[in-house]
Amino acid sequence: MPAPNAILRFPGSVEREPAIDAWLAEQRADLGTIARTWFEAMRACGDDVRELMHDGCPTACVEDAAFGYVNVFTAHTNVGFFHGAALPDPAGILEGTGKRMRHVKMRPDREIDASALGALIEAAYLDIKTRL
Repeated sequence: MPAPNAILRFPGSVEREPAIDAWLAEQRADLGTIARTWFEAMRACGDDVRELMHDGCPTACVEDAAFGYVNVFTAHTNVGFFHGAALPDPAGILEGTGKRMRHVKMRPDREIDASALGALIEAAYLDIKTRL
């Protein structure tokens, strides 16, 4: 397990950040729907989930420790994980080569394995709880 300082912490996280819903509402409909669906899945992980806008995108935390985010780009939406390199990914849907972070890239015209992505979100949530 990494040293505690490897955890990205946001002391400003709150139970529900109104700016997130406003940001989601401003996105292109098809991409915004994807982002909203998966950020809601992060919110639903547990009563201890907190959130904030970080680097311009919705970020989910346990207490103040970040575990996931969504972001919308021109032609796709990302669901990202701050410790994604440590997550089990039997479906092989994670992308990225960074030391810690990984993401799932989704496009409106492509099906995503919703079960696999849901399992990654749950795993990321449980993973950050063990790191705290």
